[in-house]
Amino acid sequence: MGKAEKRFYLVREDILPESIVKTALAKEMLASGEVSGIMEAVERLGIARSTFYKYKDGVFSFFNAENMSILNISLLLRHIPGILSGVLNCIASLQANVLTINQNLPLHGVAYVTISLNVDEMSVPVEEMLKQLQALEGVLNVEVVGKS
Repeated sequence: MGKAEKRFYLVREDILPESIVKTALAKEMLASGEVSGIMEAVERLGIARSTFYKYKDGVFSFFNAENMSILNISLLLRHIPGILSGVLNCIASLQANVLTINQNLPLHGVAYVTISLNVDEMSVPVEEMLKQLQALEGVLNVEVVGKS
């Protein structure tokens, strides 16, 4: 294996040394804005700054979509300013998290929108969210098109 070639391994957290796990956590805290800087992150986690710098370029968190409930919904919306904004506000008020939005160009005064949501933290059942979305002014149709 040449010096420029890097190999990656997928390793379970519980077998990693604490310093590597805490470095990954520090990077997550920085990326999310939970902390304002490296000093704050390492102080909270109880690791040395030198430990963070030693591992930071080689430690990456692995995103696991299997642990996430993803719901794909399709909506038919009137082409009126603010309708999509109302849909997104409704979704946010229910603690669902928007992952992707795909809106087609409006045709004959309506547009199809597909939204992928993380519903793990949603405060109501899916059926209730669909009812609330359907009740919004300008929303002509709402349906679930997939779940993973």
